[in-house]
Amino acid sequence: MTAQLLRTAALTPETWSDLEDLFRARGCAQARTCWCMYYRRSGEPVVPPGQRKADVNRDAFQALVDAGVFTGILAYEGSQAVGWLSFGPREDYAKLARSPVMKPVDEQPVWSVICFVVRPTHRGRGVARALLAAAMQEAHRRGVTLEAYPVDKPGPLEDDNLWFGPASLYTEAGFTEVARRKPERPVVRLKPV
Repeated sequence: MTAQLLRTAALTPETWSDLEDLFRARGCAQARTCWCMYYRRSGEPVVPPGQRKADVNRDAFQALVDAGVFTGILAYEGSQAVGWLSFGPREDYAKLARSPVMKPVDEQPVWSVICFVVRPTHRGRGVARALLAAAMQEAHRRGVTLEAYPVDKPGPLEDDNLWFGPASLYTEAGFTEVARRKPERPVVRLKPV
């Protein structure tokens, strides 16, 4: 499989079940716990007695999707979702403002690239590259600057860092570094053309 054989589509209420299927895949446990809510909050969610944090996160994220909030894009091979990229307006991600690494570089409005999830059976096959290309097209269509917070380390990334993507993915796509507050964590941007 190459990235050219994938199709991408925005997450909508109609494609919600595809995201659920991806997040429930073996090897995607972190995604099905977070449900792309970790960076959207500045603190921990309130978990009512008898519920799990994962369920609270899923319900909150589904409510955003049902309300028509743009939350990101899915990548498909055939009819199966094989990847996900969470990105959108920086102000939608409350935790970024407090992060020593990802806090705002300046006052410029940006859309933040937050998290890649790739089905384990499809890792290393160009899914993240296809998702980033689709995000770049969406940013171009909207006339917004994309900002990302990749990991810049030699060798393979550990699983707990994979969601940000490697710096090389962004460099190859034309992003440029605009800040580096920690040796292995640059802040990169791609301005609209």
